[in-house]
Amino acid sequence: MVNKKALLIINPVSGTRSKRGLDKFVSDRLAPFGIETSVFRTAGQGDAFEKAREAAREGFDMVITAGGDGTVNEAANGIAFSDTVLGILPFGSGNGLARTIGLPLDTYEALKIIAHGHVLKSDRGMANDKPFYCTCGVGFDANVSEKFASMKKRGKISYIRSAIREYLSYRSRPYAIEIQGKIITEKAFLVAICNATQYGNNAYIGPKAKLTDGLLDITLVHSDNTLSTMVMVMDLMTGIIDKNKSIDTFQTPEATIVRIDDGPLHLDGEPIHMGKKIHIKCEPEALNIFAPEKEVKFRPFISPFRAMLDDVIFDMFGKFRQFD
Repeated sequence: MVNKKALLIINPVSGTRSKRGLDKFVSDRLAPFGIETSVFRTAGQGDAFEKAREAAREGFDMVITAGGDGTVNEAANGIAFSDTVLGILPFGSGNGLARTIGLPLDTYEALKIIAHGHVLKSDRGMANDKPFYCTCGVGFDANVSEKFASMKKRGKISYIRSAIREYLSYRSRPYAIEIQGKIITEKAFLVAICNATQYGNNAYIGPKAKLTDGLLDITLVHSDNTLSTMVMVMDLMTGIIDKNKSIDTFQTPEATIVRIDDGPLHLDGEPIHMGKKIHIKCEPEALNIFAPEKEVKFRPFISPFRAMLDDVIFDMFGKFRQFD
């Protein structure tokens, strides 16, 4: 007996994994739980947002995304502050929000979590009038996102290439950041605003960030010389970047960032140009997300090691699963 309706939004071009046969795979595995699945494939930017918003208005119980953080962002915006729940099947290059929540990369295991039905009420961040659920930022990471978005090939290797090319020419820039009445003027390599712990690919830019605390974590990176950058990258991947002497961190419900140029800003990895003044704030409990019933608590070194091990196992045995 069907008692729930799901919309599966598939982004055909996200990540590097094949999605052939995914629609039937998802439908067949959710049907025994009384979930009827409709399918929509995106053809361009904004499609996931419009279709998810339509689904929420029509009373769908859930919207499930098969794509990356950009697809997740759009779908989440479409159903924010509604009763419709977001399900995530990680098919992107970074999968930052999925990894923060503790969702498995394996589609079969991720569907188990959706079928189980445990819901997390997640905050979201706002940069001026644009929402983000994982991270946003200005500086080096935003420039890399803009370069990556223009590349034909997706995946980790392409992202690393764009990061190396940008690093060779990028220099720190001045920022004025107002936090709770105090103005901080700093020259920074990047300014990251975190609702979630990581960018994606287990790069923990905000290891103390929580999706449910009503706060945003701001990470200010000062360093841009080669040696200190190498140390920072190691700290980023082991979850201790907040201990690095070249880093300042702040927790706040809102802040204002002023910069000297109007270069790119990224929202969950998607670049956008927003002007020189950016007001950020946290909107508590904006989104319902299917999540593991046991909360995933981040622990430096241990959590990154486990995530890396899971990735290796998945790359060896699960990455090339055929759905048809």
